[in-house]
Amino acid sequence: MPSVRRPVGGALLLLLLLGAAAAAGLLLGAANVSPSEVWGALSGRDVDPSARTIVVSLRLPRVVAAALTGIALAISGTLFQALLRNPLAEPYLLGVSSGAALGAVLALTVFGGALGPLGTASFALVGALVAIAVVFRVALGVGRLDTHVLILAGVVVAAFFGAGVMLLLSLAEADATRSAILWTMGSLERAGWESTVTLAVAALGGGALSYGLSRHLNALALGEEAAAYLGARVELIKRTAYLIASLLAAVAVSTAGVIGFVGLVVPHGARMLWGSDHRRLLPLGALGGAVALVVADTVARTALRPLELPVGVVTALLGVPLFLVLLKRTHA
Repeated sequence: MPSVRRPVGGALLLLLLLGAAAAAGLLLGAANVSPSEVWGALSGRDVDPSARTIVVSLRLPRVVAAALTGIALAISGTLFQALLRNPLAEPYLLGVSSGAALGAVLALTVFGGALGPLGTASFALVGALVAIAVVFRVALGVGRLDTHVLILAGVVVAAFFGAGVMLLLSLAEADATRSAILWTMGSLERAGWESTVTLAVAALGGGALSYGLSRHLNALALGEEAAAYLGARVELIKRTAYLIASLLAAVAVSTAGVIGFVGLVVPHGARMLWGSDHRRLLPLGALGGAVALVVADTVARTALRPLELPVGVVTALLGVPLFLVLLKRTHA
């Protein structure tokens, strides 16, 4: 087998890990389902109706949604780290998570959750898009996309929307407050085929567009002046990449809530293993994000079953020590 340090070997390993993680996600959960029942449900054979419902209607869309969310967050984090030339950048840098949280909390408190999971996700997506629009409007007000202004605008917008979330929570009833807080912790419990289609379009489309920018992102790593000298249209590339990264984060957080560390740790680790060439980093990081979130969601469903942990808690518990190890190795 090729070395894991080589792109082909790394891709093969990640695909094997993704297959194993997906199989575990279909097998494990609050209810016991045998491998033969899983295979029968997926292949259309005659199996117990309850087992078919569990596998096809509950676990399969959740595994697919976890993989797509991980891909979206990993690509978004990779783009932000490339644009800011900072390995500590992450997908929620520009206030996307706060905007989405405000939209979701609004749906869960003011409307009492009557809109359902799809309505909550729609409100969250609108909130995230509003946050993106405000941040970009402020940043472009200086005539060009200044990175420092963009980050400051993101901090201010995040603080404003965060205050709105706190206001709504302070006025809401106890049940609505609990639902809203659980949403902000991140969960794929609401994942269904409707949201998965949106995720698929965003993750695969955003991934393809990002890969098309990979050569220009490599040039930007040398600095904006050097990239312009090499023929890159720096402003257009920056605006396009920032927009793709923000939209990917918006769709991911509207579907699954705020899931931290996947978009930070996975691109950082992929860069350590396979270098900074974005023609390798983007696809390998996307596979790594899919593996990481499918594993984290399976742990969230099974660690304390029949209780379920928020997947954002699991990614934080696993991501923090891993990130500290990566930082230590980077500066060793």
